[in-house]
This record gives sequence, structure tokens and C-alpha cells, in this order.
Amino acid sequence: MDPGLRTAASGMMAQQLRVEVISNNLANVNTAGFKRSRAHFEDLLYQTVQGARTVGQPDAESMPAIQIGRGTRLAAVQRIDGQGPVEPTGRPLDLAIEGDGFFQVRLPNGTTAYTRDGSFTISDQGVLVTSGGYTLAPGISIPPEATNLTISSAGVVTAIIGDTGEPVELGRIELARFANSPGLLALGENLYSETAASGPPVVGFPQEEGFGRLMQGALEASNVEIVQEMVDMIAALRAYEINSKAIQVGEQMAEITNAMVR
Repeated sequence: MDPGLRTAASGMMAQQLRVEVISNNLANVNTAGFKRSRAHFEDLLYQTVQGARTVGQPDAESMPAIQIGRGTRLAAVQRIDGQGPVEPTGRPLDLAIEGDGFFQVRLPNGTTAYTRDGSFTISDQGVLVTSGGYTLAPGISIPPEATNLTISSAGVVTAIIGDTGEPVELGRIELARFANSPGLLALGENLYSETAASGPPVVGFPQEEGFGRLMQGALEASNVEIVQEMVDMIAALRAYEINSKAIQVGEQMAEITNAMVR
């Protein structure tokens, strides 16, 4: 096969993968706490047609090697962990993190996952859980008779128990942050898990040691920018078209060569 066809085909595949990443961003434009991703590509190995050489005398100008590239490939899908807009919901169990940090949730297998989606509910056991039923860690129990549940920007959970009228502290929400949060592994359901690339979690309270603050009655929306994604999609389409054109030209040149042989 003509190497030019392979090169152009790798370009078409790259743009297809780019569109898949963009499509996932657009599909999650309304997903709470979602972080957009970007496809990153790298060039493939080069064929050296002629090595470096010296023109004229040894102390004269040196000419670089002549190389021809052989296409591109996907190097990484980078997650951009920028702050999403905070949207008020008026629901007391909705929490948004403004700044650095992740909520910690306990999975059924005993491991800990992390999320920016602060849409919590109270389970039948009286503990705070995610919309998927995973317990917020550390577990905070809410008595059935509790009223006027309040969560401060520092993560302190208080409520009025019984007829005393005095708020009682029920616990405090902890957050986790990572040296390289884009290195977290996405699990789906708005959850992430620790990896070697992310580094170990650093646990602390909101508004302390670089952690962000909590906002009750609000959720962090997706940080996807629809206009930017549409512009990127159009650019990917044009790049796909020009690579397909290169394949057509390569086929036409092969036809001309075959006609000369006949």
C-alpha cells in the first residue's frame, strides 16, 4: 500500500476519535460536576530518506536529514478540571465545591471513589448518600426527627433535633484533593478513582489547607462550553475531509501509474 494512503488514513482515524471525545463532552453538557476532555495527538515515526550531510568543506554548512512523517495517533485524552459554573437549586442537600477538592464516597467493595457531583439524599438508614446510593465518607447520620438541616461553607453539618430549637452538630464533611487530579480514572456515574498518575489523596476540611468551600443549595454544572465544542467539531470535520481528499488523490495517482505500465 502507498505509505501516503496509510498516513492520510491515520489522520482520518485521529479526527474520528476527536469527534468521539467532543460528542461525549456535548452529551454531558448538563451533567453535574462533569469535566470536559480534549484529545491529544502525536506524530508517528519518521522515515529518513537521506541522512545529515555536509555541503562543501568540512567546516561548511551542514544540511539536516530528510525525513518524511508517517501520520498521527492518539497520545492521550486529557481531562480539563476547570471550575464549572455554580447553579443555585434551593435544595438543602445539594452541595457545590467552589475551588479544589472532591467528595469522598464509599463503594460497595470497600474502596473509596471521588466525585464533584454534590447531589446528595438521605438513605433509609439515615446517612447521606449520592444519587447512586453510595455513602458519603465519612458517614454522617441524620436522625429522622432532624429539621432545618444546615451545611456550612466549612462542611459542618448541623440540624435541630426535637423541640429544643438549638442546632446540634452532626458531623463534618471532608474533601480530598490530588497533586494531579486529571490523572484520576473515570468510573462513570460521575465517579473517579485514584491512580498512580493522580497520586495519593490528601484529605482535609473545606476552607482549610487549600481546599475549596462548600455552597449549600447549589450544584457545580458541567464546565463544557458548547460554542467551543461546536467550533472544534467543525475543525475536526474539515480535517477529516482533507485527509479523505488526500486518499482520493493517492488512488488517482496509482491509477495513472498503472495506466502507464499497461
